[in-house]
Amino acid sequence: MTVALHQRPAFKRVYKKLHANQRDVLHDAMRELIADPMLGEEKKGDLAGVWVYKFDCINQLYLLAYLWDESSRTWLAVGPHENFYRDLKR
Repeated sequence: MTVALHQRPAFKRVYKKLHANQRDVLHDAMRELIADPMLGEEKKGDLAGVWVYKFDCINQLYLLAYLWDESSRTWLAVGPHENFYRDLKR
């Protein structure tokens, strides 16, 4: 089955600033989520329906926010925990 991938502007903005080794780690996390989107944690309240996956990126905790259904994954945002949820609500 083919899964369609989409990126939101907030994700693209941070992605292009990442170093090559950080992108490699992010790509691994994205591959895991494409295979099994239930690895993340579904948020409640203002962010209901948004899933967040936590992963170690070069000795720092990074979060990857995404939406998913059977046929697609939409990457919303990626970054360290600091102000992550505040920025995601915007």
